[in-house]
Amino acid sequence: MTLALSDWWAIVAYLAITLALGLYFRRRSGRSTEDYFVSGREVSWWLAGTSMVATTFAADTPLAVTGLVYAYGVAGNWLWWSFLPSGMMTVFLFSRLWRRSGLLTDVQFAEFRYAGRPAAFLRGFRALYLGLMMNCLILGWVTKAMTSITAVALGVTEHTALLICVFFLIPFTGFYVTLGGLWGVLWTDLFQFVLKMGIVIAVAAYGVAAVGGIDALVAKLAAARAEATVSGGAASAGDITAYFPDFSRGLSNEALWTLPVLVFLVNLGVQWWAAWYPGAEPGGGGYIAQRIFATRDERNGLLSVLWFNLAHYALRPWPWILTALSAVVLYPKLQHPESGYMLVAVTHLPHALRGLLIAGFLAAFMSTLATQLNWGSSYLVTDFYRRFLRRDGTEAHYVMASRAATALLVIVSAWVAAQLGSVVEGWKFVLEVGAGTGAVYILRWYWWRINAWSEISAMAAALVASLALRQVPLYQGAGLLVFAKDAVTTTAFTTVVWVTVTYLTPPESQEVLLRFYRRVRPHVGGWRPVARLAPEVPESHDLAANLRAWLLGCAMVYATLFGIGDLCFKRFAQGFALLAVAGVCAGLIYREISRQSWREPAPEAATEPVPGLPK
Repeated sequence: MTLALSDWWAIVAYLAITLALGLYFRRRSGRSTEDYFVSGREVSWWLAGTSMVATTFAADTPLAVTGLVYAYGVAGNWLWWSFLPSGMMTVFLFSRLWRRSGLLTDVQFAEFRYAGRPAAFLRGFRALYLGLMMNCLILGWVTKAMTSITAVALGVTEHTALLICVFFLIPFTGFYVTLGGLWGVLWTDLFQFVLKMGIVIAVAAYGVAAVGGIDALVAKLAAARAEATVSGGAASAGDITAYFPDFSRGLSNEALWTLPVLVFLVNLGVQWWAAWYPGAEPGGGGYIAQRIFATRDERNGLLSVLWFNLAHYALRPWPWILTALSAVVLYPKLQHPESGYMLVAVTHLPHALRGLLIAGFLAAFMSTLATQLNWGSSYLVTDFYRRFLRRDGTEAHYVMASRAATALLVIVSAWVAAQLGSVVEGWKFVLEVGAGTGAVYILRWYWWRINAWSEISAMAAALVASLALRQVPLYQGAGLLVFAKDAVTTTAFTTVVWVTVTYLTPPESQEVLLRFYRRVRPHVGGWRPVARLAPEVPESHDLAANLRAWLLGCAMVYATLFGIGDLCFKRFAQGFALLAVAGVCAGLIYREISRQSWREPAPEAATEPVPGLPK
């Protein structure tokens, strides 16, 4: 792809605006670690939520969706659509609890909810495990995807593209993150999200136009299905535009454009609550929790995650899906289906927009990179360096340490990107080692009996089981089916282990449980023995209402998702009916949350501070 002078000016303008935002927030983020990592807890819901959406829109996301649609049809997106119930649980069951905790990172939860050496070990281990190893793995595969995009866009080799990413794009992002802290990340995320959404909508529009319009696209897809069925047998192709797997084909069918039903059932029935995955942690966590901590109050925290889930699952996917469907028609039988997205973009987008196309992909890459760098450095500094190595430093010292940690992550992630062979393998490894741990992350808020050993044993069991299944495979067959069966096996093993360990080890001390209960005020049902010891704390009985809102939230987002899809395919009556259902669900959610009190009581003076948390 050749670039004109105007294209280079568009790229330079994007980089200049991004750098200017980092410089603008330098002083505001440098006052303390609370300002650097959670923006002084002054963020509005719309800014925090948009930042979450921008972070999950990485450079590899449109390519990954194209690959899923190319192989399994629109229904292939259930591999990530199935995480919506987990996201909605964060909205209605956990966002207020996270905000009440007053923590700086979610890893600090270990010594907030538990105590003693097991809690300290859990906190330190998770700080290094998530902040360094897992974070750099994620940064590595995102960089790997950006390397492929850069190679196509600039017409250079993969090696040259990797050098551009490692020696320019990653250091540039690290530079503005170290300057602006979370304030800089939030506002650059907003700018980058608007830019990249505009670009992907343009790519979808030109891709569909290249096919001949929506009607022609649907007709050509139907013709391609008929041709595949005739040439390959009666069960060789499914309806590529279907939202759900074809249940008539059997649990394990792997026909063209057909997501296996077993994979769908495992993802929607097990994966969303059982597996840890960045941005979709059961019970919240990671950079989602960081954005909640940064909001002004509980109401802003809840609304931020609600907006994130609506935008992430319902509003954002269709430009990618339409481009993927166009690629199926324009470039059949691609050896690497993910490349279909860039083929559509490079071939059919007007020359005048090519600079903006590259700027859009830079925005997608850098928004994810910026969040991972800021979030990862918060673990390394707050939960490891400040907690275990130097407790008596000044706030200025810890801000400088945070900037040094960001630089360290830049170096390590660049090395991982150079070593990583496959983006998909990295993604699967993260899901495998987190399988079965999700139930602990959910129940630790609602059941007093969970202790530090519950979490430690769950993490260890999931790691052992996943590594064992890699060495001694139990199942044979196609990749997705084996992956689904492995996930169920690992989840079952991990659950048996952590439940057994929980009952064989003593509960947390009364003092620790009271500290947690007084500050967070979880639903009283699972905390009766502790609630009796703190009669001055108003009992919370909001679990039933929150579960109703959770179900309504899931229905609202799925109805919006499929309603927009029907409108895209010109099924207007069905589309508007689904959007009407979504509107009714939204009204009922508004009524549910309006009934709840949003007054935040003054902090308990007797609450014991968490080790390593600023007083």
